[in-house]
Amino acid sequence: QVQLVESGGGLVQPGGSLRLSCAASGSIFSISAMAWYRQAPGKERELVAAITSGGSTDYVNSVKGRFTISRDNAKNTVYLQMNSLKPEDTAVYYCNAAVLYGSVAGPAGHLEVWGRGTLVTVSS
Repeated sequence: QVQLVESGGGLVQPGGSLRLSCAASGSIFSISAMAWYRQAPGKERELVAAITSGGSTDYVNSVKGRFTISRDNAKNTVYLQMNSLKPEDTAVYYCNAAVLYGSVAGPAGHLEVWGRGTLVTVSS
């Protein structure tokens, strides 16, 4: 019914930048919170950044001042601009969205949707 597709991952040198995108599609009535999570090898998945439909943001301490989350509500898309990347940022990055699905007839229910992930590797 609803899908999230991430893009923009890849290999970058320490100090470099990447921009991740995540587009939602399907029977979407509205999306409240959207977020980026990451999971490094051998570690648990952690919340990196989140943004509400009104634009309020929150970040994990380790990325504050380096990462910026933003969204385009008209396109149902969330972005993560990552600057000053460090090797410890290496992980699979997952998009997450709290979706009210439905149609022009009205809302039908709530879903928490995950993307399949995009790999970010920071290495020289």
